[in-house]
Amino acid sequence: MGVSFLSTCPSLLPLVAYDTPPSTRYQPRSVSICCNKTISNVSDEEPFHWRRREILKCAGATVGLELIGSSGSLVGMANAADLIQRRQRSEFQSKVKETLFTAIKGNPDLIPSLLTLALNDALTYDKATKSGGPNGSIRFSSEIGRPENTGLSAAMNLLEEAKKEIDSYSKGGPISYADLIHFAAQSAAKATFLAAAIRKCGGNEEKGKTLYNAYGSNGQWGLFDRQFGRADTQDPDPEGRVPIWEKASVLEMKDKFVAVGFGPRQLAVLSAFLGPDQTATETLLATDPDVAPWVQKYQRSRETVSQTDYEVDLITTFTKLSTLGQQINYEAYTYPPPRSTLPNSNCKSKAYGSTILFSSSSRQTLNFKF
Repeated sequence: MGVSFLSTCPSLLPLVAYDTPPSTRYQPRSVSICCNKTISNVSDEEPFHWRRREILKCAGATVGLELIGSSGSLVGMANAADLIQRRQRSEFQSKVKETLFTAIKGNPDLIPSLLTLALNDALTYDKATKSGGPNGSIRFSSEIGRPENTGLSAAMNLLEEAKKEIDSYSKGGPISYADLIHFAAQSAAKATFLAAAIRKCGGNEEKGKTLYNAYGSNGQWGLFDRQFGRADTQDPDPEGRVPIWEKASVLEMKDKFVAVGFGPRQLAVLSAFLGPDQTATETLLATDPDVAPWVQKYQRSRETVSQTDYEVDLITTFTKLSTLGQQINYEAYTYPPPRSTLPNSNCKSKAYGSTILFSSSSRQTLNFKF
């Protein structure tokens, strides 16, 4: 029998979140259009008069130049706004991960429950009706109290406490339970891989971190991290959609996985999510000829230094599981940045609705409303 993924949980040591820094883009270029007012002395005896036609020509030309000159700026501003939102989400997500890592570090015994909590929340998905899925419905007492969710209340209570802390520093609104549950499962999985590396280094924490950074597949979480913005449902999902894993036959497990678009490979790689005893689950799965080769493959992979086959497939499958039927709001948790005041220049033209303002170096200002 190969090494159990969950067998590393008791040896979990202080953890550090490892996140990829947000990417950067070019800085947007701003364009200013200046209009200098030149008045010719037509006659020494007759004062100069602005005619309506000249006013409209000047105004139209100025606005046209402003639009042409600022077209690149508008694109730059849109890119800048997008970059700001991405940075906001990335920073918030990093803080969420730190909170969850700290919570899990103090409660490593809840790792199996956190994994099953995410699985059971997601597997309420029904392809025919496009309902259910990883929508946070398992938070409702009527759902978490069902037989298939027995023993998961402690994990949910842990997340409730973590949510209070997360919401206290969130500038873009409270985190959804759907995101919270599945990012907690991600943190639990990462914690276990890190603990496995530490165990392979004889319990030396620093060497274990170095080993995991060098050979682990932490970078494969990129797609999962982008799926940040799930919406919560306001009602429990229908009953009878999730098996009681400890009592289910392999055929029942296979049928449930097929119903959401998964096969024997995904069933085997998610064995750690199917109840608290991964070894017992894999022993049962190994009796099925379709699942057994995958169980054996992942057991062998877990005995290697890198665990690459197992870890990459687990990340890929869990990423798909955590988005079944969900629409991701990529603007979730963003917020308006503080307004900045642009410095005044001696010569500018600006358009404000139907009012066009012209200013010159002589500090004369003409307001024309059309």
